[in-house]
Amino acid sequence: MDLTDLMTKAEVVRKKMGEDCNSPIDILTLVQNMDNLTLVYYPMGNNISGMCIKDKDGNCTIAVNSLMTLGRQRFSLAHELFHYYFDDNMMNICSKEIGTGKEIEKKADIFASYLLMPRTALYENVESLKQKSGGKLTLQAIIRIEQYFKVSHQTALYQLLNCKFITKSEFDKYMNIKVRREAELMGFTSDLYKPTIEDKQYCTYGKYLNQAKQMLDRGMISDGKYDELLMDAFRPDLVYGFEEGGDVID
Repeated sequence: MDLTDLMTKAEVVRKKMGEDCNSPIDILTLVQNMDNLTLVYYPMGNNISGMCIKDKDGNCTIAVNSLMTLGRQRFSLAHELFHYYFDDNMMNICSKEIGTGKEIEKKADIFASYLLMPRTALYENVESLKQKSGGKLTLQAIIRIEQYFKVSHQTALYQLLNCKFITKSEFDKYMNIKVRREAELMGFTSDLYKPTIEDKQYCTYGKYLNQAKQMLDRGMISDGKYDELLMDAFRPDLVYGFEEGGDVID
């Protein structure tokens, strides 16, 4: 497997999103600006992390399992972007386990890791944290790394192992800890280690909503049909006007 090629592909996608090759990225927000992409949050059970469905016109729907933690959702989305940009298959359903399955899935996992945790930025973080902890990459240092890049504990360990910053025995050791508690004890919020809250587990963003609005504005569909399309996209808030608070301009 050509790791250099996968790193390059990750850098290309970062540039497409208007990001540099080193900083953490808010991938869940960035994809909402992609013209041809619809993002769907949907609870898919315990074995599927996400899926990618494309058509011949370049349109794409990516679904992310909202039952998984925020950190894992970010990785799953990055994984699906590999299928969107670099996979000829029109449909992919991806499993929960990282680094397993067919070679194309393993490539997508490595690509996702480089997209979220670029090697140079990761190296700088590792070296800085090791200097502060006597030359060792401690559990606390690993948690700081995953908090910095906003990735799941498993994703951070997978990339650290992939880049040879930890050994397989260290990977196995650190996988079996209660990371949420450790992170909270260090002063971090636990948001990264939690799934989407129940009333937000079904939701759609991106092209589908924009296209539906354009059809309404052009008189191609009725108000009733527009509301139906929004309900199909799990957006009753847009139909009934549910709001958590008024608009704030600051």
